[in-house]
Amino acid sequence: MTSNDRRPGAHIETEAVAVDLPSVRRLEAVGFRAWPASSVHYDGSWLVRLTAGHASKRLNSVNPLDPSDYRDITIRLDKAARRFAEHRCVLTVRQTPLTPPQMIAHMDEAGWPAFGRSLVLALDLAERDFGDGMDHLPVKDVARFADARLLIGKEDPESKAALIGIINAIKPETGLFLFEDRDIGPTAVSLVVHDNDLAGIMQFAVAETVRRQGVGDALLDASLRWARLRGAKKAWLQVEADNEPAIALYRKAGFTEVYRYVYRAPKV
Repeated sequence: MTSNDRRPGAHIETEAVAVDLPSVRRLEAVGFRAWPASSVHYDGSWLVRLTAGHASKRLNSVNPLDPSDYRDITIRLDKAARRFAEHRCVLTVRQTPLTPPQMIAHMDEAGWPAFGRSLVLALDLAERDFGDGMDHLPVKDVARFADARLLIGKEDPESKAALIGIINAIKPETGLFLFEDRDIGPTAVSLVVHDNDLAGIMQFAVAETVRRQGVGDALLDASLRWARLRGAKKAWLQVEADNEPAIALYRKAGFTEVYRYVYRAPKV
């Protein structure tokens, strides 16, 4: 679900918790590896990510990574805008606790609206006892997983090739989880990316017809169990701030908030 809240002044609502910048930097880095863009460009410490054929904001955004890197903001944003236009995308900045306050002030003054407000949550897997073995094993068929994800998410089937390309480009170890019902087909999916001692829960989705029936809990448990057995010590995920059912599911499992981020774009 995408937030329609596009008010400026996003610097206030993205600081809802005390933020540990080293943790933010690490989770940002593993997040980029877990969901790789096809085009990556650095302008100083600003990471510009672009991916043709996929509408994901995470794959098409400017990501400032150093609060002290705020020189020539206007010039650099104009340069980034031209690069985005070449890819037929609208310039979008992903504002995290690493974004320079001067850049936030610049966007505020220019009236850039905010949207896609999201939370980054984490869970210490060492505190969970999953036992031995797996009740659900990951599937190997990426195309089958992509079909299920697009169907459950009610997304454009034509984006299948782009989704498969992104998954195949992930370098850390991945686990593709797919729950199916004999009568109604795919019911839930998740993509787990195991990166050293961290595991990212990506593309987590449960079909509307089976929500509030324990399917989400079972899928999350299977995903976390696999990550723990592979050696991960902490799990993390990103969820939009207005997705209350998903946040309730994650908090029930023990996830806590690490930081927040929001997207900003020029008025159109």
